[in-house]
Amino acid sequence: MSDTVLLDAYGIAKSFGAVHALTNARLRVRAGEVVALMGANGAGKSTFIKIITGALKPGSGQVLIRGEEVRVGNPAQARKSGLVPVYQEPSLIPDLDVTDNLRLGDTPKESFMKWVEELGITDLNMSDTIGELPLATLRILDLARALASEPDVLLLDEMTAALPADLVERVLKVVRQQANEGMGVIYVSHRFNEILELCDTASVLRDGETVGDLTIEAGVEERAVELMLGQKIELGERKITTDLRAHSGNPRVKVRNLAIAPKVTGIDFDLYPGEVLGVVALEGQGQDELFDILAGFYPATSGLIEVNGKSMSFKHPADAIAAGLTLVPGNRADALLAQRSVRENIALPFSVRLPTWGALKLRHERERVQFAIDKLQIDTRAEGEVQRLSGGNQQKVTIGRWLATGVETLLLFDPTRGIDVRTKRQIYPLVRELAAKGASVLFYTSELDEVSLACDRAIVIFNGQIVDVIDAKDADEQTLMRAAYGLTSREGVA
Repeated sequence: MSDTVLLDAYGIAKSFGAVHALTNARLRVRAGEVVALMGANGAGKSTFIKIITGALKPGSGQVLIRGEEVRVGNPAQARKSGLVPVYQEPSLIPDLDVTDNLRLGDTPKESFMKWVEELGITDLNMSDTIGELPLATLRILDLARALASEPDVLLLDEMTAALPADLVERVLKVVRQQANEGMGVIYVSHRFNEILELCDTASVLRDGETVGDLTIEAGVEERAVELMLGQKIELGERKITTDLRAHSGNPRVKVRNLAIAPKVTGIDFDLYPGEVLGVVALEGQGQDELFDILAGFYPATSGLIEVNGKSMSFKHPADAIAAGLTLVPGNRADALLAQRSVRENIALPFSVRLPTWGALKLRHERERVQFAIDKLQIDTRAEGEVQRLSGGNQQKVTIGRWLATGVETLLLFDPTRGIDVRTKRQIYPLVRELAAKGASVLFYTSELDEVSLACDRAIVIFNGQIVDVIDAKDADEQTLMRAAYGLTSREGVA
């Protein structure tokens, strides 16, 4: 790390109406330094990054690049100044193919492809439509595009939150190499293991204000969490309950020989009432397609799905919902009406269940929506538009929707992606509570430690098939990782 200061931002403030997103934020990045920008959801991290990179204008404060004050009026100016972000949600145009997206950003194709392969994607077709690619692939494409522009300071907002473990390793290796060559990096993540591995220092935000700077070293987690939350919290709590009633009685969901070429080649499992069944897989092993089939986005080419003993064939998500299967997708933007209020988003299922005749039960609806808001402690200060909420609060809204209306089988696809430790500790017991009341939960997670925190057992998918079934008590990260790479001799029978 050199003494050259690439970026110095201080006194940054920003309000959205009555909501003060930032009040006094600051951040300094030196050449060769990786700085973790930390804070609970709603602390102002994403707003801070958008101000630095010109996506938002600050209410007050200064930004210096290499010692000179600059007014970054838009992202294009930021890029010319050497500040290049990879935002929390993909910034690619979904209706265009990869080539056209590169043209829009004037990204050199040869350099882009070099980084794509370096980051672990070897089968990219430049004519692929962006909207048809998995979220994890889009994150890699965003990063490759950023690196191809040769930034002085790279800003990564929850870059690895949607990635499986193998791609996370690639990203961390590449980012560290670039820092060693003199690049400055701002790294936003709620994964302490990544921060410990990658970062040199940390800057902590709480309620829109920078409350401390830390040197990354062993044991820094407790101090960081204390600064983020203003209180102490246990990081190492284990599973909330071990009261598993699975395998007693009939399964609620029965899947046999489910296939859709080429990704899913034959999946069998049973999901019981009161069970949280984890799903573990590396990128592209068929987990996306499995959840899409169960959620009714498209039918399987072969195989059997039974719900409560009845054979099902879903042609539309409405069919799956009618059968009691409801999805919380990995990309929360797919589930939200961004410009509608918190309450309207949570109440959405009520509107599609309206009777054709008779009085509307608006009082019941309001009570259930308020119950979900209170239960999940959803921040409603910016409830006029859900897009103004932090990522964690948006995710709470997607879960709260089904909490309010009731759920029989919940399909959770990476529900804690990009959210802070406090919100995670709200979601785990909620999942267990739903199971305790008889709901069935299928829970895909890209964070392996969540299996022992929230699940009863886990199925591991490799190459479109289940290769292992592991009880939560045996689901340490090493065991899960070996199975995810196909290094197991056990047969995948649920």
